[in-house]
Order: sequence, then C-alpha cells, then structure tokens
Amino acid sequence: MTRRKSIAATIADADAASTRLTRALGPLQMTLMGIGVTVGAGIFVLTGTAAARYAGPSIVLSYLLGAVATFLVALCYTEFASTVPVAGSAYTYAYVSLGELVAWIIGWDLILDMTMGAGAVATGWSQYVTDFLGSFGVHLPSAIAGPTATLNVPAVLVVLVLTAVLAAGIRTTARANLVMTFVKLAAVALFLVIGVQHLHSANWSPFVPAGKAAAAGGSLWQEPLLSKLGLGLNASFGAAGVLTGGAIVFGAYSGFDIMASSAEEARDPRRTMPRALSATVAVCALLYMAVAVVVTGMEHYTRLDNAAPITGALEAVGAHWASRVIGLGAICGLTTVVMIMMLGQSRVFLAMSRDRLIPEWFSHVHPVTRSPRRVVWPLGIAVALMTALLPINDLAELGNIGMLISFVIVCLGVMRLRRTQPDQPRAFTTPWVPFVPVLAIVLCVILALSLPLVTWVRFLAWMAAGLVLYYFYGRRHSRVASAENAETAENAETTASAPLSEPRP
Repeated sequence: MTRRKSIAATIADADAASTRLTRALGPLQMTLMGIGVTVGAGIFVLTGTAAARYAGPSIVLSYLLGAVATFLVALCYTEFASTVPVAGSAYTYAYVSLGELVAWIIGWDLILDMTMGAGAVATGWSQYVTDFLGSFGVHLPSAIAGPTATLNVPAVLVVLVLTAVLAAGIRTTARANLVMTFVKLAAVALFLVIGVQHLHSANWSPFVPAGKAAAAGGSLWQEPLLSKLGLGLNASFGAAGVLTGGAIVFGAYSGFDIMASSAEEARDPRRTMPRALSATVAVCALLYMAVAVVVTGMEHYTRLDNAAPITGALEAVGAHWASRVIGLGAICGLTTVVMIMMLGQSRVFLAMSRDRLIPEWFSHVHPVTRSPRRVVWPLGIAVALMTALLPINDLAELGNIGMLISFVIVCLGVMRLRRTQPDQPRAFTTPWVPFVPVLAIVLCVILALSLPLVTWVRFLAWMAAGLVLYYFYGRRHSRVASAENAETAENAETTASAPLSEPRP
C-alpha cells in the first residue's frame, strides 16, 4: 500500500511551534525573490556556453522552448502552491498526491538540483569577480580563481557568506535580495541599451548552425540520450542543438520552483503565490530572449564559451566602462541566485526532516531568527564543496536534469490529486487538465532526454544512492510509518483486550 500524507496533516505539521517558519513575504517581495533567483545564471553565465557549444544564435529558440515548458509547469505548481502552502515544493506536492516513495525520490532529486545549481552559479560568480578585479589591474592567481582553478576560493567564500545570511532569517534574506535584484535589473537594462548599438547581423548567420557529428571515443558520452535511443541526434547545433541548449538553459527558469518551496513564508499564500509565480515567468522569459538576441548579435557565438559572456561581449566592442558597471550588476545578480537557491534547498530538506525521512533533529527552527540553522549550515558546506571540486558545465547539467524530473512529478501529481480529491478546495486551478500537464510532461521529457548520456549516468547513480538510504532509514522512521505502526499496535491491543465470545451451545 502506498503511504500518503493528507493535506490537512501536512499543514498541521508545518504549524508546529518548534518547526514553524515566519509568514513575512508579500506579493512584491515574493515576485522579486522569484526574479532574483531566475534572472542570473541564464543571462550572465549559461547564455554564452549554451550558444557556443550547442545552439549558436538559435539559443533564443532554446530559451523560447524553455519558456513554453516553464509556463505550462508553472500552472501546475501554482495549483499546488495555493492548495498546500507549506515548505518543500515538489517534494511536499508528491507526498500528498503520489505517496511517500515518490516524495522521497523527488526530495532527493531536489537536493541534487539545488546543490548543483547553486554551485554552478557560484562558479560563474567567481569568474565575474575575477574579470571585474582584473579590469582594475588586480589579477587573482588562476590556481584559486577562474574556470581552471584547482580550488575555486572566491566561489567557496561567497557560498559560506550567503549561508550565514540565510541563517540570520528570512527578513534579512529578503532585504538583501531586494537591493541586489534592483541592481541586477538595472545592469541588464544597461546591457540591452548598449548592446543594440553594436549588433552585427553577420553574427546571426547561420541562425541555426549545421549539426556536427560526434567524434569517436569518450565524446560519445556527451551525446544526448535521444541519440542513444536510435533517433540519430547530435548534441552540437542543428535542431538537436536547440533542444540540448533548451535543456541546458532550462535551469534558468527554476525561480518559480524555489518560490514554491518558500510558500510557507508568504503572507496570504493562496493569493500571493499565483500572482508572484505568473509575474516571475513572464518577466524573466522576455529578459532572457532579449539578452540572447543581443549577445549573439554583438559577438560571434564561437567566442562566447566562457563563464562571463556578457562582460566579455562588452569588452570585445570596446565598452570597457560598461563592462565594469554591468560586471558589478552581474556579481550582485548571481549572488541573489546562489542565495535563493540555497534557501529553497534548505526548505526542501526541512520538509523531509519534519516527515522524519531524514533525522528529525534537522527540523528545529531557531526561536529568534525562525531560520532552520541545523539545515542551512550543513547544506551550505555541501554546496561549497561541490563548487570547489566540479566544473560549471557538469554542475549545470546535473542541476537541470534533477529539476526536469521534479517538474514531471508535479504535473503527474496535479492529475492524480484531481482524481483522488476532486472536492479539495483550490484557490487556483490549472486550466485544461489533463492537456496542460501532459503537454508539460512531454516537453520536460524531451528536454531531459536531450541532456548528455554522462549526465544521465551520474543522475541515476545519485538516485540509486538515495533509494538505498530510503530503504535503510527513511521508510522505517517516517512520520506516516510511525502513525501506521501506532495504529496497528492500538488495534492489536484492543483486539487482545476484547472479551471472548461465549461458546456456542
């Protein structure tokens, strides 16, 4: 029998005094949080690498594909976020709709997604800091900073500082996000204004570069899984390159997922969440596509393969002063992305701890700051380690596959809950069910299968480790299992103490 947790019990557990978070975020703050985590890596980091390696100028189509898939998935998230407004995002939604095992799988998956995603952005942040300091004649040693660093010290330091900010509480986090998000948006606007003055149409030709066959040897691991299924697709350029580029940059739209994981900290979440989610997706999609068009028009896509493509394009056209200003905005922007991704990561971990799928000790919330410090610090240190050890591309791809799988689960959960609990009050309902969830699932699966084979191997290894942990710990200690065992023991005791019936004559 599949263990499920009721919506009422989920909300009641979140309201316990020792684990309750503070509802301190209004619609504007929540929207800015979404924009703060969404507008960042996709513009300042991944645009260049995805264009150079996978899609060329057609990266704008990759962003458009990602935007369509994101909008459909966001509709499903919005229904859940307004119905079950507690921490945990896809993990919580899976628990109430599809059961404990699926919830564990998606929770374990989200830890991978947000850890790797935060690490990828922190690596890009380090490159922007290195370039920014270099523009003033301060050059950090390549062994401790930059894409070839043995130990990426700036990236590790920013992760640890942001961990301390998160430990200080949601109000401190929201204030820091507000300031840095406005700086980031101003930097994006300045880039667009300057960039349109340096466009060269030749850089957009061909708009969709011809596909390249994979080389022999180890590079076969870099082919998308679709090619391994006999569809003859290559990861580099052409139509398949647009798909692979879409899968790579899809993580740029993950802000609404992080917002959903923070629904417990929103005031009047049944009204705040639908508004904030829809505004975030619309604003960010427009900004991403605009920047993709401009940056590939300024600089040929073959020269964008670096962790700081925006400032690199400005330097190439001689806009050195703008490069410095926008570099500072990018640093602020990427800082908010790392911070909010780590916030979402900690909320998922907190929800799993409340359900005792991981030790309940982690669910304790500090009585003054109302921050889950026992979760925040271990996860922050884990992100710092991943950032120090793995390159940006591996981090981004692992984060994206985890997110795409979680999106599929949420869409399945909406359809399941509609069948099993049709009378459950919903402040927002996803339109055209099951058409919208099914279409979202198809798009997410295509994008996931467009990721390199090596990414799938690493992902499956991570999930296998998670299933082992669930088997030996989670399934035996979960709150739902404890309630079932207590009920079974009570029934057995009642049966044993009941008077025996008189023997028949």
